[in-house]
Amino acid sequence: MIQKTGTILVADDDAAIRTVVGQALTRAGYEVKTASNAAALWKLVQGGEGDLIVTDVMMPDENAFDLIPRIRKLRPQVPIVVMSAQNTFMTAIRASERGAYEYLPKPFDLSELTTIVGRALAEPQALAEPSDAPLDEIPLVGRSPAMQEIYRTLARLMHIDLTVLINGESGTGKELVARALHDFGKRKNGPFVAINMAAIPRDLIESELFGHEKGAFTGANQRSVGRFEQAEGGTLFLDEIGDMPMEAQTRLLRVLQQGEYTTVGGRTPIKTNVRIVAATNKDLRGLIQTGLFREDLYFRLNVVPLRLPPLRERAADVPDLARHFFLQAEKEGLSRKQLDPGAQERLKAYAWPGNIRELENLIRRLAALHPHDVVTAQAIDAELDIKTPMAAAAPAAHAVSNATTITSFMEGYLAQYFASYGESLPPEGLYDRILEEVEAPLVNAVLAATRGNQIKAADLLGLNRNTLRKKIKDLEIRVIRSIR
Repeated sequence: MIQKTGTILVADDDAAIRTVVGQALTRAGYEVKTASNAAALWKLVQGGEGDLIVTDVMMPDENAFDLIPRIRKLRPQVPIVVMSAQNTFMTAIRASERGAYEYLPKPFDLSELTTIVGRALAEPQALAEPSDAPLDEIPLVGRSPAMQEIYRTLARLMHIDLTVLINGESGTGKELVARALHDFGKRKNGPFVAINMAAIPRDLIESELFGHEKGAFTGANQRSVGRFEQAEGGTLFLDEIGDMPMEAQTRLLRVLQQGEYTTVGGRTPIKTNVRIVAATNKDLRGLIQTGLFREDLYFRLNVVPLRLPPLRERAADVPDLARHFFLQAEKEGLSRKQLDPGAQERLKAYAWPGNIRELENLIRRLAALHPHDVVTAQAIDAELDIKTPMAAAAPAAHAVSNATTITSFMEGYLAQYFASYGESLPPEGLYDRILEEVEAPLVNAVLAATRGNQIKAADLLGLNRNTLRKKIKDLEIRVIRSIR
């Protein structure tokens, strides 16, 4: 006979779900009692039944989010697991705010549910602090499995101060996630301060972060407040952390270790109360191997790693994102637009090298310039320059063609090279000569593809912005900007 380890109340208006969940928990050794609506669940709770509650959000008589506060007030030590088919960021946040132990988007793995139940019964329960952030403003959009995991992680992080390291390609919404952590968390009443390491000259980063005293360096005519001081009591978002110079990394490490810093030119340590959220589109472990990033700082920042998927990995979210951006454009005074089914499929099939930022720009352009209320697949093809539905397969074919072209170029170049020098040593190495031949055309091509946008070109090349500017100058490249 299985030893009972607790009584679980399962509430859902769907009899099939009650049966399946109940059977899984019974096999795991629990006694199960079920309820088909909120009133029946409340009656069981009032009667002292249940060591843990598993409840759906949408009940026929009452929303579970309205019932949970009453349950928490009457029996605060009973853990509540919320399950919902409304798989949005705000569902996860509401579950956390109402004091739910965990949020499970439907469909879910029954083994995951039994694991959560066992963990919840073993841990003491604490009341969550409600947020006063506007719940009708959804900061994150998407119902794909990848986004569901992000929502659940963010909901767990809202009321704790762990340092978070967000990794993702450019345009995936890293700052949006950082702002959500702040706006719906315990520091929501404090400032949110963002700084982009790649956008600041390297010799000024320490001053920007920590401030400087009058006379600390040439041009420091008065004391300047740094970003840490500006963010006191709130959140400091360190974007493009992989571009931070070593000297600044050392100072940041001290802040994370000791909770204090000194201004540039200052001597008195200043205590700080700031939550750090960092973000990067680079491989920090690779930078550690090349000596460009401190390993000890990486481990201090990477307390909670959070990877944002590129849009091509969550294509199912594209129609929801498009509707969201159309709605934003309508609120700004532009006419209402919508996508027909064919247009939605075109957008889902596109690779989105610029990720969400590229999609948002496309939708805003359509909202402003498209002459019709309904956007068709043909309009999408024209905007994205899609020649045929098979365009997605083109990169692989181009890669083979490009490889053949490059190989032919190298073979021809080497033939000329050896014909010129024979067995004697040339004035400079072959490696430098080849780089000299290909670097300028490469930079030129990328700048042309980005219409002269040096920030985007640097991201595509994997270079620091300042490094790209130096190459443009050294290679005497003329940058021509165009507006589309």
